[in-house]
Amino acid sequence: MSAAKKLDLISVEDYLEGELNSPIKHEYLEGFVYAMAGARNVHNDIAGNTFASLHARLRGQKCRAYNSDTKIRIKLPRRFRFYYPDASVVCQRNDGSDSDQERPVVVAETLSKATQRIDEGEKKDAYLTIPTLRAYLLIEQEVPRVVVHRRKGRAFLQEVYEGLKAVIPLPEIDTELPLAEIYEDVEFTPEQVDEEEYLR
Repeated sequence: MSAAKKLDLISVEDYLEGELNSPIKHEYLEGFVYAMAGARNVHNDIAGNTFASLHARLRGQKCRAYNSDTKIRIKLPRRFRFYYPDASVVCQRNDGSDSDQERPVVVAETLSKATQRIDEGEKKDAYLTIPTLRAYLLIEQEVPRVVVHRRKGRAFLQEVYEGLKAVIPLPEIDTELPLAEIYEDVEFTPEQVDEEEYLR
């Protein structure tokens, strides 16, 4: 009987160095590297709007918004993970020469059919282990709806914000995030959203 083949895991150092020169982004899960798939325009519109709104609202303040080019380092008990969220807010920033951030206060992911299971499961579970994290935002594409997992003591409680008139309070970073700004110029089809329900 032959011995099982040993897996060659990629070190954090090799991963970070490779990302600096790679034409595509990769996420890192405990020694394994996965290329990120492309996204639809609507996903990019929502992610861009979220970053732009946070960036504008935090101008001149201690906390800073980052877009999807900034990866978040997550230290688990024995391994590391690196994810590229669609937007994040960091108040204790890493050195400018680093290519990642370790202490986000807010993380936002835009859901899609391809990523929803991971964003609501694996990624959520990992992000919520970050000691500095105060709010994890899951932003839907098909309807104006955001689920916020907000830290309350040692636990995270779920809040739901629906409709273009809703506003997400973010006292953790002394601001707020209107859904009208997240979904600016996003067109919903009749099958996606009932205007009377979400626009009233």
